[in-house]
Amino acid sequence: MFERPNWRTSSYTKSDSCVEVADNDPKSVMVRDTKRREGGTLTFSPSCWEEFVNFSKRCHV
Repeated sequence: MFERPNWRTSSYTKSDSCVEVADNDPKSVMVRDTKRREGGTLTFSPSCWEEFVNFSKRCHV
């Protein structure tokens, strides 16, 4: 059974104006705004999230 989300921010984050990711559930990855944590979350399948991360790495300038 899934426990509570383990929220974390990127090690590149220098402030709290970023997003947090919880990826400790094998069935979903959740994303939320650090400035409005109560504002809701976006939920992605792990494969979709992996595609997004890989795309971001390729397109980073």
